[in-house]
Amino acid sequence: MSLATRNGTPPVDAPVTPPRVVRQRRMRPGLLGLAVLLIALGGLGAAFAVTSVRATGSYLAVTRPVEVGRTIGADDLMAVQVAGGQGLSPVPVGRRDNVLGKRAKVSLVPGTLLTMDQLTDEPLLGPGQQQFALGLEVSQVPARTLHPGDKVLLVSTPAGSNDGPTVVVTRFEAVVIDTYTAEDEVVVYLALAVRDVPAVAALEAQERIAVALIEAA
Repeated sequence: MSLATRNGTPPVDAPVTPPRVVRQRRMRPGLLGLAVLLIALGGLGAAFAVTSVRATGSYLAVTRPVEVGRTIGADDLMAVQVAGGQGLSPVPVGRRDNVLGKRAKVSLVPGTLLTMDQLTDEPLLGPGQQQFALGLEVSQVPARTLHPGDKVLLVSTPAGSNDGPTVVVTRFEAVVIDTYTAEDEVVVYLALAVRDVPAVAALEAQERIAVALIEAA
């Protein structure tokens, strides 16, 4: 290449630096495939997360307090919509019939989801006990409301003036299983020792029994 000068001297040939050629890097096919796979997996993970959060289901929740040992009724339950639910084991609404009639193993709080671990089919009877139904007038019930698990004391009362100066009083301990209230009577279902059932039945037939609450559940 010739360069011209200002003073009119002839052109002088000078070396010219050739342009720098940048070599293009080639992407290896294996790395390209790995990048595409990672992008696809990331998209699937995001879609799964969004779907999991947005997914809802209908489950059973508690509407009112349920004491330990009380039978679950339809009025104790309601259907709620729950989003997500991973890590939980609530009872679906479709299993309502499997819940009704079971007893509460723990106290159930309103507004909480119901789980099968909180319920039982087992009666509140211990070894050597038998269920006994005792009918009482409203005025004979020792508390406004007896709850399952309450411990009561059954006490015999005098039969009349023919008992003489010495009155023999017998006592029997029992545990409340359930109660049923009619118009003028309260039926208390008790867990009673098998050996005490005949004596308590005889006292009830003679209307010679009183009930005292000794320990609330």
